[in-house]
Amino acid sequence: MLRLLLAAPFAVLAMPAHAATGETVNPWVALAYLVAGVFFILALRGLSSPATSRTGNRFGMVGMLIAVVTTLVTHDIANLVEILIAIAIGGLIGVTIARRIAMTAMPELVAGFHSLVGLAAVLVGWAAYLNPGAFDLLDPGGAIDPVSKVEMGLGIAIGAITFSGSVIAFLKLSGRMSGSPILLPARHIINLGTLAAILVLTAFFAHTPGAEANLPFIVALTVAAFAIGFLLIIPIGGADMPVVVSMLNSYSGWAAAAMGFTLGNSAMIITGALVGSSGAILSYIMCRAMNRSFLSVIAGGFGADAGGGGDGEAREQRPYKQGSADDAAFMLEQAEKVIVIPGYGMAVAQAQHALREMTDILEEKGVEVKFAIHPVAGRMPGHMNVLLAEANVSYDKVFELEDINSEFAQADVAFIIGANDVVNPAAKTDKSSPIYGMPVFDVDKAKQVFFIKRSMGGVGYAGVDNDVFYMDQTMMLLADAKKMVEEIVKALD
Repeated sequence: MLRLLLAAPFAVLAMPAHAATGETVNPWVALAYLVAGVFFILALRGLSSPATSRTGNRFGMVGMLIAVVTTLVTHDIANLVEILIAIAIGGLIGVTIARRIAMTAMPELVAGFHSLVGLAAVLVGWAAYLNPGAFDLLDPGGAIDPVSKVEMGLGIAIGAITFSGSVIAFLKLSGRMSGSPILLPARHIINLGTLAAILVLTAFFAHTPGAEANLPFIVALTVAAFAIGFLLIIPIGGADMPVVVSMLNSYSGWAAAAMGFTLGNSAMIITGALVGSSGAILSYIMCRAMNRSFLSVIAGGFGADAGGGGDGEAREQRPYKQGSADDAAFMLEQAEKVIVIPGYGMAVAQAQHALREMTDILEEKGVEVKFAIHPVAGRMPGHMNVLLAEANVSYDKVFELEDINSEFAQADVAFIIGANDVVNPAAKTDKSSPIYGMPVFDVDKAKQVFFIKRSMGGVGYAGVDNDVFYMDQTMMLLADAKKMVEEIVKALD
């Protein structure tokens, strides 16, 4: 690997010409893009752990700065002033959103930004088609090379799928659309037919000479790609949304890579390939963690049971025990081992700092405290890890599901704060449930369960009631998560 990395600069510098146009490649430009690519790789490496995530983000920003500056210096298509104005407008919008967005809204924000990446790929592809000369895509005969057409068509198709799919994901994650699966009749036949049509249209587009003759093919290709994006994501339920977001991230990367080939920009190719491959790998890992079929999720819920989905409502008439902060504090003090399961509700209430204070007090009193993190906690991978790291919770106290699930039988208290689906036994017992087969924490084996949630009327993101609410050893602490934990802290003092 090291030899390949060392040899890469010389390989890039030795490239005599642009693959599509035959123009000589500036070796310094090639080197700059290569350096940017190395920083992107280092960014991915850093983001693999909460301890190095900030360093990884910095590497990513440095790499993108190098790539953008290099492109601006060497470009010859648009007016530099216009480009800088566009960057300033986009930067202002980005800063405004970053300041206003809550941590809990990050999933839908990511989905929304993916849609913009996809739309950008579609617009770039159409710009290259309408003005191929500006992109140096014309051969000596004045026609667009068939290979460039294939790259263009695939870029437009993947970009359109990313855009429409991300729009649906955004609507579901933000609550503007139901998270329940919407299963259309004959959806698999429709999806396969649409996908086949996209491939056929791409072939016709590539091999049909003349801009006017192939215009209907690229229009039909774009429309079909937008349509299949909607069709693929609509049948996927809320329980699988984390995988969807990750997969859409992968699609946006492949769209960027395809446009990189069209534009002859190695930085776009490298960046797009890294995003595409890492997103696909992460999606596969998440599917494995959720006991889901990777193909079934990305294929629009292939194999999903149209009759499943649960009732979507909490059964409030069932008896449950409600406790107070004083009750919880007393029992926590008497415990020897406490396992904390943080979830989306903790993130909404921003209760991580109060939670850390509570655990610090318990440890001072001799109580062993551990944190249990589900692979898809908080609807986004790493979401809970980030929040706990923000509150300075030690990494050696945080454990993944497979590492800590066996310890609930020895735990005196399972302290659930804002989680639901990840502790729902329906995933193990109810084959009609949309979360069936997903690994969950065995909190029912703990001697005592404290469950913090706002009210008994709410259900998890998957829309499934939770039998843990009504167990004999469960005490419901109905309140805002942050307020309840703060009251427990006061009672412990």
